[in-house]
Amino acid sequence: MLAGCSRDPQILKKKDVAKGDAYFQKGKYREAAIEYANAIKIDPRYAQAHFQLAQCFLNMKQWNYAYQELSRAVEFDPGNVKARLDLATLLAGGGRYADARAQAQTILKSDPKNSQAQILLSDADASTDLTKAIAEAQQAVAMNPSGANGYVNLALLQERNKDVAAAEQSYQKALSLDPKSVQADLSLGALYANQKKFPEAEKLFRDAITQQPQNANLRANLAYFYASQGQNDKAEQTLSQAKTDLKDDPEAYRLLANFYETHGEPNKAVNEYGDLYKQHPKDLLLANAYTQVLILQGKIDEAGKVNDATLTASPKNTDAQILRGQILNRQNKFQDAVNLLAAAVKDAPDSAMAHYQLGIAYAGLANVAQAETEWRAAGRLQPRTVEPQRALAVLAQQNRNMSLLSDASQSLIKIEPNSPEGYLFQARALYAEGNTAPAEVDIKKAIDLAPNSPAGYLMMADLRMRQNRMDEARKLYAQALADSPSDAAALTGMVNIDLQHHDQQKALQEVQGQLARTPNSSADYFLLGQVELRNQDAVKAEAALKKAVDLDKKNSGAALVLGQVEMSHGETQQAIDSYKHAIDADPRDIRLYVALGGVQESQGNWQQAEDSYQKALQVQPNYAVAANNLAYLMLNHGGNPNVALTLAQTARRGLPDVPNSADTLGWAYYNQGVYSAAIDLLQQAVKGDPKNASYYYHLGMAYEKQSNYSLAKKQFESALAVNPNFAQAGEIKKMLAESPQRN
Repeated sequence: MLAGCSRDPQILKKKDVAKGDAYFQKGKYREAAIEYANAIKIDPRYAQAHFQLAQCFLNMKQWNYAYQELSRAVEFDPGNVKARLDLATLLAGGGRYADARAQAQTILKSDPKNSQAQILLSDADASTDLTKAIAEAQQAVAMNPSGANGYVNLALLQERNKDVAAAEQSYQKALSLDPKSVQADLSLGALYANQKKFPEAEKLFRDAITQQPQNANLRANLAYFYASQGQNDKAEQTLSQAKTDLKDDPEAYRLLANFYETHGEPNKAVNEYGDLYKQHPKDLLLANAYTQVLILQGKIDEAGKVNDATLTASPKNTDAQILRGQILNRQNKFQDAVNLLAAAVKDAPDSAMAHYQLGIAYAGLANVAQAETEWRAAGRLQPRTVEPQRALAVLAQQNRNMSLLSDASQSLIKIEPNSPEGYLFQARALYAEGNTAPAEVDIKKAIDLAPNSPAGYLMMADLRMRQNRMDEARKLYAQALADSPSDAAALTGMVNIDLQHHDQQKALQEVQGQLARTPNSSADYFLLGQVELRNQDAVKAEAALKKAVDLDKKNSGAALVLGQVEMSHGETQQAIDSYKHAIDADPRDIRLYVALGGVQESQGNWQQAEDSYQKALQVQPNYAVAANNLAYLMLNHGGNPNVALTLAQTARRGLPDVPNSADTLGWAYYNQGVYSAAIDLLQQAVKGDPKNASYYYHLGMAYEKQSNYSLAKKQFESALAVNPNFAQAGEIKKMLAESPQRN
């Protein structure tokens, strides 16, 4: 009989709940949750266990899980008023006011005097009808005139209704009923702070700490109150004291480091996090926060070491995995980042940061569509976050997607209406669609919001340039340069105006004058080199471009032009060296590989050229120029014709209006024996560039394969007429001489 009792499910589940209750009373919520979950395994409809498990999740601030368990508790025990109250509170906190209202009304039907339900009803209605909500809050006070919470709720609504005097009176009434009401202290303190009654506010915030000295959030509240007045020293003292008084509370000892991080003191934040990490190496939340700060400071190697330790201790820590993805992105290891972050997104589909970082990784691989998808997901999950919308705007600009740019700019304006950034993005979208007037309105708005920033003046100057209002444009560029003396874009705009007026000497003086002020500016030396080229002084141009590259090894634009100048001087090896050094400094710039491949190809080193084009495609698999050049080399040097065709098709999609891509794809079809398709494309190539002998040659060969010898002969003769000495000229002459069908 005793053995039978010990295995009785009803007894076992109650024992599990009793164990859970014991842990709960000691504040060991994780341990309690395990016991309650064990009881639910025995009886999935055990309402009490679901309710108690929900209380654990509420204390651990795991709101989604708490919601699930409260929903089950109410389902299996509809009369559990406390469960309904908690559920309504969560629903209102999540913005689901109609559902919260329904729960409150259900309680009031069975218990019309339940003041807590009446308070929740007023909170739910406040989202749509503030007057009605205040009336309902007054009913809650009438139901329980001795309850402080009713007056606090009423005061909050009165404050929202801008009835400050009534709100203050209600808060004071709450404190008279319950002098230990922390909520009343904080709310009235915030009201006084808004009224600049700082001594009164400070006293109330301190009173709240006196009532709950172990509450770390109250210490943070006081610190941020001091910071709002510019008293950062007092804020630091408050948080340092919290770290001392609550040395075993992770939320307390992390407060000071978080304060430094959010108040623009990154060096102090790194040092504080570093010290804390040494003291609490097993605090994984702390370790992740420390890793994030190190990443933001560019200390990638240090961040990697901390992150390694975290993942060793907790391999499935999703936040740590996302941080690892960030590190890989910073190291330009985009494919590794995609592999890791895609798995993290599966584990944490609601993580906006995971989606955002995955978007960065896809963008690094030039996978524009996937990058957009991930950034859109991040924006949906955190619609008040700037970074995903900014990334979408930049992506839209790069790909001339004005619809996306318009959407992203509007989101940025909604999130940060007092920031110029969104208005400038929107102006670009409007101008691209020919809407000059509204674009100008947005640019002026950006200038009004940030009159000392060059960005607005630069865009307005560009607009005036396009309108051919050169004098106004010059003044605007000058204004931008005055606001930011090292701004290369402003100087470039002024120089472009000089060059349009064919005043190379003035352009030269502008750049030289700027270099006198900024002698170590790589961008300005690059501009000097370009001006010297316009002055047809290649020697001085080469010297300036070399200086630009010496000052900034990653100035790929200068390296590209330098290589071109060196090639024009017959300095082939120097050009190759320039491109290779630039690639070493910036291995993600695909233009450098293509430029290097072009030089190698011109020297007959087609194997090396193929290797350069392949490296470009490793960085950006859909890069049309590299795909086109590689396909052409493969077709002419015995490469795999199927691979060459695929590459040529990629090139044509990326360069639909370029004759060269039509010729390459046509020649690829020729090598596949698909002569009709080849002829159609090769005709497009000849039409697009009638002075390219190779195009005529390829078209002639295609006609030849279709036995259309008269048209073939016509194309061959055109090739010789355009360039009697091109590579296949000898072959054509021999074919024309030997075959009577062509005569």
